[in-house]
Amino acid sequence: MSVVALVDAYAPSMQLTKAFLNAGCEVVRVQSTAEVPPFYRSALATDEFADNIVHTGDLGETAAAVGKHEPVAVLAAGELGVELADQLSEALGLPTNGTSLSLARRDKYVQIETIKAAGLRGARQLLVTDADALTEWHRAIGGRVVVKPLRSAGNDGVSNCDTPAESVAAYRAILDQTTIFAERNDAVVAQEYLTGGEYVVNTVSRDGCHRATDLWKYSKMAIGGGARDRITGAHLIGTDSPLRHQLIDYAFAVLDALGITHGPAHLEVILTEDGPCLVEVGARICGANKAYYADLAAGESQLEWTVDAYLNPARFLADYQRPYQVRNHVAISWPTSPVAGTLRSYPLLDTVRGLESVTNVEIYVEPGGQVPETIDDSSKAMAIGLAHGCEEIVNRDFATIAYLDGPGFYELEEQQ
Repeated sequence: MSVVALVDAYAPSMQLTKAFLNAGCEVVRVQSTAEVPPFYRSALATDEFADNIVHTGDLGETAAAVGKHEPVAVLAAGELGVELADQLSEALGLPTNGTSLSLARRDKYVQIETIKAAGLRGARQLLVTDADALTEWHRAIGGRVVVKPLRSAGNDGVSNCDTPAESVAAYRAILDQTTIFAERNDAVVAQEYLTGGEYVVNTVSRDGCHRATDLWKYSKMAIGGGARDRITGAHLIGTDSPLRHQLIDYAFAVLDALGITHGPAHLEVILTEDGPCLVEVGARICGANKAYYADLAAGESQLEWTVDAYLNPARFLADYQRPYQVRNHVAISWPTSPVAGTLRSYPLLDTVRGLESVTNVEIYVEPGGQVPETIDDSSKAMAIGLAHGCEEIVNRDFATIAYLDGPGFYELEEQQ
């Protein structure tokens, strides 16, 4: 039985664990931190793993512990584990992205500078060291800028700022906090605001050969405050889209520039008037359950291609250039709560479930729980999946959900 080691395989990436288990593997989990980050503690499970190895800072010791299982692969299951996965796979002589560009795959400032050095379009940016430098830079750039932590994920701490004063306030707020991974924010990056539609390109690579497994277009809305581009949904892009080749060619060039030759990656790209421009890359599988929805659409996803890349590379390399074929049009809706409080019920949820293309509803906040006012992409009460052979029906039902969403969608307990 083959063994695969997954670094930081927690609840958001358990689908990857299950994919390797279903392929007949044993899976060893490696924790890159001695303490599990609070973001992952609520759904921590170890019973599906053959072993749980905790990295305490000694790479040789951790590599020896992992090596005893004779794994065929070590890869990151989540953003936090990217660098340790690079170190372990390199140390054990396994398929690896190596360590020379590990920093560029995690540090958002270094990442953009690396792709620009390779001749690719990248945002103008500043590694913020003090408020005065940020103020001067924002004035020189003009207009809106984005201020965010260097090493977080999931839109954590990201602020769109229209004035230097807003940028400085965002910078100071980030330095006062830790990331969702419980890492201290000791630096901040400011970037020009990119105008254009935002797209996702999910990929899997083997020996530098890249497969585009699924492409998505985000829908957004402005809800005031710092959340001017709140992501409300994602729509799978079909094979016949005229944007497909432009996005894929740019994404593959980014992978090459960042040394991602093995395993999954998740790229977010803005299609500006000057062409595609990277927001950021994660050298790991995509979150938000997109693999499930990709499978609904095309009968395949990033999960199966990742398994093949490591367990059956010959099959991967024989088929990786074949475009995925959409048999169901798919979208995901993330409702936007304008209220906050203790939830009593979702009065209109049965209406949503009755829509023709709605296939599933993932509820994150059950009655009795606390509904957050949606101010960013991480404060979600639920996700609604839509799939249908007719794209117009999916678009109609997506618009219907947007119409139903609002104060009347959330019944709250009366405050005492």
